[in-house]
Amino acid sequence: ISEKAEKSEIPDIDKKKYLVPADLTMGQFVYVIRKRIKLAPDAAIFIFVNDTLPPASALMSQIYKEHKDQDGFLYVTYSG
Repeated sequence: ISEKAEKSEIPDIDKKKYLVPADLTMGQFVYVIRKRIKLAPDAAIFIFVNDTLPPASALMSQIYKEHKDQDGFLYVTYSG
């Protein structure tokens, strides 16, 4: 589940829930988010999981195992 950081000036996203393959990297997920919010190529975006910035090479399956919520969802916050 992707949520925008409170004080971020980046555009809102049109879709908040994503079902992604386990072998998707965080870098690839950032690309998906960039496309959904139609972010300019020169604009920065940061994806946080539990207030930490995971490495772009980290697999979503590993991030999910380490940071999933009690409800079974992985919550990420984006900012720019």
